[in-house]
Amino acid sequence: MTARYRVVAVSGSLHEPSKTTALVRAIAAAVSERAEVDVEVIELTDIGPQLSGALRRDQLPAAIEDKLRAIETADLLIVGSPVYRASFTGLFKHLFDFVGQYELVGKPVLLAATGGGERHALIIEHQLRPLFSFFQALTLPLGVYASDTDFDGYVIESEVLHARIALAAERALPLVGYAASRPVELLVG
Repeated sequence: MTARYRVVAVSGSLHEPSKTTALVRAIAAAVSERAEVDVEVIELTDIGPQLSGALRRDQLPAAIEDKLRAIETADLLIVGSPVYRASFTGLFKHLFDFVGQYELVGKPVLLAATGGGERHALIIEHQLRPLFSFFQALTLPLGVYASDTDFDGYVIESEVLHARIALAAERALPLVGYAASRPVELLVG
């Protein structure tokens, strides 16, 4: 029997309810339909107030340190942010400012974003991918972008988006298995 993969989904939304949170949850659900996984969803709406005043990691409360360790030890990260002023939210970036520089080396990261229209879809390529490239993470080639027209309220209604989520989950799993089987020292060295 193979070990269960640890999947951590991070929603960079600052609102509840949230289309971004709905999207990252849908991606995590699609992954869990295809493999034995334990999923943890981290929402900035929950942890933001405890995170925002800290300038260094040692200033964070234990609950936030636990979230950072979950991010750093995940077998797969699913990260999503709404488009905010042509980028991800500032608090999303602030969270990842506390992640250890070499803790995500070789880790598969599935990128996702939401925005008001299709013109914002390049956030994945121009904002999210460079951030995770800094960490030397393995950003998956297929990101998932959703616009307001893909939702009915906070429920995904678009069949095209459902298909893209399924394809992203399907393509992510072989890379998760590969990365999870490699010794950490090989990834960092």
